[in-house]
Amino acid sequence: MNIDLKKVPTAIAPILAVCKRYLTFGFFVIVASLLGFLLFQVNSLTAQTPDEDLVTEKLQTVTRPRIDQATVNKIKQLEDQNLQVQSLFDEARNNPFDE
Repeated sequence: MNIDLKKVPTAIAPILAVCKRYLTFGFFVIVASLLGFLLFQVNSLTAQTPDEDLVTEKLQTVTRPRIDQATVNKIKQLEDQNLQVQSLFDEARNNPFDE
């Protein structure tokens, strides 16, 4: 099979013309299909619920912070000694979202 390199561009020209004609449509189809796939994946991942056994296993490994009674008593003592701090604590208790 002999292929003349000078005839290749003239043979490919009609194929390139058809490709140029449908280039924007093809690009739109590819982008739309990618977005559809991503939407489908996100929807399927958000609909999943974790296994109860896995949740309880993870909750058992979490250590909850503990404050000993001596620390609580010391904080209350310091709060009682300073009126300005006491008013700040009372204000924060009444409205915790006020800055």
